[in-house]
Amino acid sequence: MANLNIRNKQERTYQAIVVGSGASGGWAAKEFGDLGVKTLLLERGRDVKHIKDYPTTNMLPYEFKHRGKLPQAVLDENPIVAKCYAFGEDSEHFFAKDAEQPYIQEKPFDWIKGYQVGGKSLLWARQVQRWSDYDFEGPARDGFAVDWPIRYKDMAPWYSHVEKFAGVSGNKDGLDTLPDGEFLPAYDLNIVEKHFAQKLKETYGGDRHMISSRCAHIHEPRPEFTAQGRASCQNRNLCQRGCPFGGYFSSNSSTIPWALKSGNVTLRPDSVVHSVIYDDEKGKATGVRMIDAHTKEVEEFYADVIFINAAAINSNAILMNSTSARFPNGLGNDSGVLGKYFAFHNYRAGVSASYDGFMEYTTSGGRPTSGYIPRFRNVKKQETDFLRGYAGGFSAYRGGGYVADARVGMDLKNSMLNRPAPDGPWRVGSHMMGETIPKESNYIALDKDKLDPYGLPTLKFNVDYDDNDEKMIIDYQEQISEMFSKAGFTDISVRDDHRVPGLDIHEMGGVRMGKDPKTSMLNGNHQLHAVPNVYVTDGASMTSTSTQNPTLTYMAFAARAAHHAVNESKKG
Repeated sequence: MANLNIRNKQERTYQAIVVGSGASGGWAAKEFGDLGVKTLLLERGRDVKHIKDYPTTNMLPYEFKHRGKLPQAVLDENPIVAKCYAFGEDSEHFFAKDAEQPYIQEKPFDWIKGYQVGGKSLLWARQVQRWSDYDFEGPARDGFAVDWPIRYKDMAPWYSHVEKFAGVSGNKDGLDTLPDGEFLPAYDLNIVEKHFAQKLKETYGGDRHMISSRCAHIHEPRPEFTAQGRASCQNRNLCQRGCPFGGYFSSNSSTIPWALKSGNVTLRPDSVVHSVIYDDEKGKATGVRMIDAHTKEVEEFYADVIFINAAAINSNAILMNSTSARFPNGLGNDSGVLGKYFAFHNYRAGVSASYDGFMEYTTSGGRPTSGYIPRFRNVKKQETDFLRGYAGGFSAYRGGGYVADARVGMDLKNSMLNRPAPDGPWRVGSHMMGETIPKESNYIALDKDKLDPYGLPTLKFNVDYDDNDEKMIIDYQEQISEMFSKAGFTDISVRDDHRVPGLDIHEMGGVRMGKDPKTSMLNGNHQLHAVPNVYVTDGASMTSTSTQNPTLTYMAFAARAAHHAVNESKKG
């Protein structure tokens, strides 16, 4: 029997374990597979195979029982996830429902989750912007959080590495605040968006810009995408259903199939990770303990290197639940900052307006991106009474004369075929993407007295806006309104929807990087200071948030860290 037990343990032993199969975990698995590392990829949710498991991807509107809307009973049962813009009849199967993981809100927080192979990479907005040194140097320059242990030069080659494989469409805009990358042809701006971009140049002398937003969509066929089995984006704008063409980047269409094809990676879905196993005698992590999602049986897997990529909140939870004699307050938590300095993006504000020019033009078709206003506040000097700044989305559109009504049959067909040309003005709009300042009072923690269906401690949130955020909202509304006015837009209105934190779906921090083990969790290579064979490369590792959509940076972090782990292993 002893030999059988030994053999069983050998069968559960790998060189590396990656926890989480979303954007960052998929990249870690892909790199390990390419480098010949025998890897176990654990995912708490069900398996979702590219194309095969996209049940709604080719459905026509009339094939949906509720014509794309969700029944009121579903909305009532899911008051949190129902707030997400992408949650609909065509995509609800890719969202974790509210009852699947209850959590405690000491302060309101809308936690949006995607529990399946690929995670939220099936649902993300696919906007990808590099960070610059203005972002990595921000905490040190402006005196908040702690200094990042890396700079843009450390990340530039890894941004390129990820962009070439994933496929990113964009222009070489030459902005020092938003470094250029390895781009496919950009999606064009429409006539009013180009007008706005030109007016910004004329009015602000090159200090403010509006560009075509860079997106993780294939806009030109290339051999590297064909090798992945992916084709160009078809501009269907049905991305939340899963793309059968692989036109946008997801773990499901790109990194995970590539990793599995290497023969070095084993995928195990339905595996809820309980904790990381730490060996006090060896002074290192030796594996992970997981719970089978169906049988609730506990099983252990072992490896020399552990990558935690369970998405920011659950990555924090796993480390907090990984206690031992050496780490009674969570794995690697000598500093006491685990779960603290949690941050997000401020998406509360927006500005809209009308424009009476270019009435001879309209738009047709779709595109998977919009315009983007890179950060221009407090970049090279402190200009305001708040720290840091914001970016903004921007789009212009013109509605048609057709209005859906109750007609059916030939009456409906005729009204659609003979719809009048647009006769109203152009509408323009911008939404805010503000940087929040990480602070100790914003934290997530475990309530060990309340257990979830897997017997794990329940997460509790104490996260909120602060005075810096409120001042930033007002400045954004004032500045964008001024920019709209100078572009000739009229009927300008501002909004603050007062949403609670979370709906940005850009959770960051809690396991932050830093130079000093006394004030941070991870070093410049994403290793836990106190347990260097454990890496965290998802949003949990973020020291600050900047304004850019963060997923590209997570993916670059994961690729860089995987190579670091292999190189360190070769050194012994």
